[in-house]
Amino acid sequence: MLYNKFSVYLKNKYGSKVYKLPLNLPVTCPNRDGNIGTGGCTFCGEEGAGFENLSCEMSVADQLKQNAKYIGKNYSSEKFIAYFQNYSNTYLSFDLFAENIAEACADGIAAVYISTRPDCISDRYMEYLAQLKSEKAIDIVIELGLQTVNYHTLKRLNRGHTLAEFIDAVIRIKKYRLEVCAHYITDLPYDNLEDVVEGAKIISALGVSQVKCHSLYILKDTELEKQYLRGEVTPISLDEFIDRTIAFLEHLNPDIVIQRLIGRAPADRTVFCNWSTSWWKIRDLIEMKMAGQGSFQGRCFNYLNGESGMTGVQKNKS
Repeated sequence: MLYNKFSVYLKNKYGSKVYKLPLNLPVTCPNRDGNIGTGGCTFCGEEGAGFENLSCEMSVADQLKQNAKYIGKNYSSEKFIAYFQNYSNTYLSFDLFAENIAEACADGIAAVYISTRPDCISDRYMEYLAQLKSEKAIDIVIELGLQTVNYHTLKRLNRGHTLAEFIDAVIRIKKYRLEVCAHYITDLPYDNLEDVVEGAKIISALGVSQVKCHSLYILKDTELEKQYLRGEVTPISLDEFIDRTIAFLEHLNPDIVIQRLIGRAPADRTVFCNWSTSWWKIRDLIEMKMAGQGSFQGRCFNYLNGESGMTGVQKNKS
């Protein structure tokens, strides 16, 4: 297998196809409401990541029911992941957070995935989730928006946090035996190939369970669009994106599950998205190039556990 595909992982783990049901809570982000910043990340639109979400005014139970009816019918699935997708869900007040997460632990839900920021992870919330996981016998995965390990780039993106907060968040989450999924943009124009490789190494060293790769799309009415139209930001080429993504996978722990290789967004809301190419065509190009050149996830995963020192010791003994 070229890489550890999410669909295969889910089928092996739960015995059947499993699909995510997006959930939308009435929550914002500390980088938008003035707590640590305003305007949000330069690439983030007013709707956050929830392009296809139902209204946050609907209850979690109703959102699950409506989405399960549609997805179950179209994809022949009876097991689902409740996915709290939009904005920073652990930024919600503790009582509301606990109430909504508990409501998601319904029949047919195999796991709960919670999207948030690295600087919105605290022991109180993680302790609650660990208790819920035990009581409900349900898997819980925290999806953290990292995007890059280059702290200079994080500042240019107006993320409002640095690499340190991500490291702290992963350590804190794992302390409660919960899983972590890191979101990573492999084609940021401020980064280079070395940044992407280092990202794979840090994610692997921290013991992250899953990764969701994104491509940089430029939404209308964002700061990034303004920078793009002023000529201050130039997307990298599709060929370079493919090479970066392959290098990222090659340096990643092969046990890490890859949720996806490329992001997507509605064409009518973007001024640039995936080089005007279907996401699945780009996925296929990545896979074809990997197969053609003998690449696979973890091919260069040889840098942990004192690798250089052990090699030296072995050489000295011989």
